[in-house]
Amino acid sequence: MHDKTLIELADDLRARRYSSEELTRHYLARIERLDASLNCFVTVAADQALDAARRADQRLAAGDAGPLTGIPIAHKDILCTDGLKTSCGSRMLDNFVAPYDATVVERLAQAGAVVLGKTNMDEFAMGSSNETSFYGPVRNPWATDRVPGGSSGGSAAAVAARLCAAATGTDTGGSIRQPAAFCGITGLKPTYGRVSRWGLIAFASSLDQAGPMARTAADAAALLTAMSGFDPRDSTSAEVPVPDYGADLDADLTGVRIGLPDEYFGAGLDAGVAAAVETALDEYRRLGATLHRISLPNSPLSVPVYYVVAPAECSSNLARYDGVRFGHRCADPRDLVDLYERSRAEGFGAEVKRRIMIGTYVLSAGYYDAYYLKAQQIRRLIADDFRRAFEQVDVIAGPTTPSPAFPLGAKLDDPVAMYLNDIYTIAANLAGLPALSIPIAPANGLPVGLQLIGHHFDEARLLNLAHRLQRETDWHLATPAGYA
Repeated sequence: MHDKTLIELADDLRARRYSSEELTRHYLARIERLDASLNCFVTVAADQALDAARRADQRLAAGDAGPLTGIPIAHKDILCTDGLKTSCGSRMLDNFVAPYDATVVERLAQAGAVVLGKTNMDEFAMGSSNETSFYGPVRNPWATDRVPGGSSGGSAAAVAARLCAAATGTDTGGSIRQPAAFCGITGLKPTYGRVSRWGLIAFASSLDQAGPMARTAADAAALLTAMSGFDPRDSTSAEVPVPDYGADLDADLTGVRIGLPDEYFGAGLDAGVAAAVETALDEYRRLGATLHRISLPNSPLSVPVYYVVAPAECSSNLARYDGVRFGHRCADPRDLVDLYERSRAEGFGAEVKRRIMIGTYVLSAGYYDAYYLKAQQIRRLIADDFRRAFEQVDVIAGPTTPSPAFPLGAKLDDPVAMYLNDIYTIAANLAGLPALSIPIAPANGLPVGLQLIGHHFDEARLLNLAHRLQRETDWHLATPAGYA
């Protein structure tokens, strides 16, 4: 059963070839048997999952099934889930049990999904390798001595290892797309505001966006249709109609203009990744698309801009974790100042502390204009580059990451080298654009991702391009050895 896509599983459940309870038990058994070597899950909610599966079977039997009824999925541990620990991969929230469901969780439940558990992640979504988690690093199922990417590495590895049919992730600077590329799955960051952020524990509020992580573009389309839509509880939610993202997956690509930014194909790009991207682009030519060289001149500035804007927002958002209301509290504080200082020192890891300090610095009175204000000005220039590019092309394509997955520990002591893993993904977050990563030809036996970036709210086109490529190739069907 685990070798099937979400769409295939949904068809089987509606045809009553097996029950949701049988399917859920199958995935729970795989998690119990295989996850110890990967560390994908922080929490496995077996009892709740089986209860939900039995309710799903009742709906299926009554002919009252939703599009995802009975499908076992996992949620990144940054989305509040009623009655389950929501840790953000941090000691700070190791004892926090969410009292409500995030909108994403709520909508997927309404669509009938069964939640197997919560997946591991970089602490407070701050990281590109899933090595900053309080619960230890996640390992890449394609090579367990390598990282799965971050911060949604637990979700990516769980989908790649067939421990769940699909999963949710969040993307602040590439945290869905980069691990999707490293683990050989499909991952989509929607337009900012397309999916509600209510109940998503904030890292950088102007950048964070939840999205689907799945084996195929068709699976991602089904999840995105269920997740999307206006939410009056979220002031950043966009009141834009939600299409059926699965409706036009097979649309013809003749005449679709694909832009190739010069800045995405220069120095620093691994030769194997470049070759894989060229192979994928050749497929698009054969399908009728046209390729055009374009320029995004300010995109090389996206990394320094991001590492001013995101830490500034994180320093504000994480100020609430003070040991008073919820989360970790130090033992026997001498006074209020000691309570604050030791609770935060004990509760946060090194990378989170680094970003809080950077953010506090760039927002301080003497440096606000020189750093934060300047970064926001350049952010506008980056968005303007995309606006001009989309006057010439329909979609932008390039590598998702500069290299395949790197070894565990290789970049932990070099934050700048770690940050550069997101050099191709960050700009889409700064501009609020939808972007998707799909698996293409491997390099040296490791997965490689092709990134597609679209206009605001043009997720349907990205999914169409991804699906047509997946119809013509079998790269997305590969399964890591030992997990088939």
